[in-house]
Amino acid sequence: RLGLDIALQAYGEELMKNKKGCIVAIEPKTGEILSMVSAPSYDPNILVGRKNVSRFYPELLNDPDKPLYPRPTQAEYPPGSIFKPIFALIALQLGVTQPNKTIYCDGSYEVGKRGFSQGCRNHPTPYGIDVALQWSCNSYFYQLMKDCLLLNGYDNPGAGLDTLVNHLSDFGLGKKTGLDYHYENEGFIPDSKYYNRLYKDVFNGWKWSYILSLGIGQGELELTTLQMANLAAILANRGHYYKPHLLRSINGDKLAIPTKYLEQQQVRINTEHFEPVINGMEKVISQGTATSAYVAGLDVCGKTGTSQNQRRVSHSVFFGFAPKVNPKIAI
Repeated sequence: RLGLDIALQAYGEELMKNKKGCIVAIEPKTGEILSMVSAPSYDPNILVGRKNVSRFYPELLNDPDKPLYPRPTQAEYPPGSIFKPIFALIALQLGVTQPNKTIYCDGSYEVGKRGFSQGCRNHPTPYGIDVALQWSCNSYFYQLMKDCLLLNGYDNPGAGLDTLVNHLSDFGLGKKTGLDYHYENEGFIPDSKYYNRLYKDVFNGWKWSYILSLGIGQGELELTTLQMANLAAILANRGHYYKPHLLRSINGDKLAIPTKYLEQQQVRINTEHFEPVINGMEKVISQGTATSAYVAGLDVCGKTGTSQNQRRVSHSVFFGFAPKVNPKIAI
């Protein structure tokens, strides 16, 4: 028996008609996958019988929209601003910021005599990490990334980066989630060794300013949609998760599934750091960048993002969970 909710799956497929992308929904308290939608899809009935397979399989294989491509587990994208809540948790844990820290923003971020202009919207001053998340302030998270990278000194950004990467590994990033489905990619989390190779010809090595875009989920970061949904589940659970899985029970016995799906995985983030971040995600929905996802009485917590793609038009991305207390779904 699978954990898939057939009504939710059908609804997700209906939402994704004539669209290209994917949806993953997880039950936070178990790690069971409630829905996994990849679009565009195809009618499996056309592959019944050898003649139909011979006729239609090549068409599906050569379709430029890739209906056979399992996007939720294999497509890898920069997460964009949905990375900010995760980075915020790690920054709080490392002590490079506090929940009520104010960082002023005028729409750009100054590095030496040059500024990064990332189209930071005209928003109120982020006088705390919750407001920075509410309005997705890029300047705020550039500064947090700088502070994180300089933890071990101005001339050693690699050590600060590797500390961040070590925490990201706790969240299941840069490796397969362990899903009970073989076709899964790992995503990519760059570490100091990667940048040492990338900038090996740069005199005196790479600088912290080279990789500030990681703070807003851009640059070389890549995640699968399944990993993104699992991050939402970790936030929903305030620091733990179960490896995502499709199998719910065998002969009615939930304990008969592989034990790795029953073992709680913990991230090294103190519990008190979750509330300011989750409060910010609630504000995103109630009065921030995602008011279209507001549902009265449901207390949705979420985050919007733009996943920039140098080869094609940027992707839109959203993750979240609901309700805020005792969450039933992460998406």
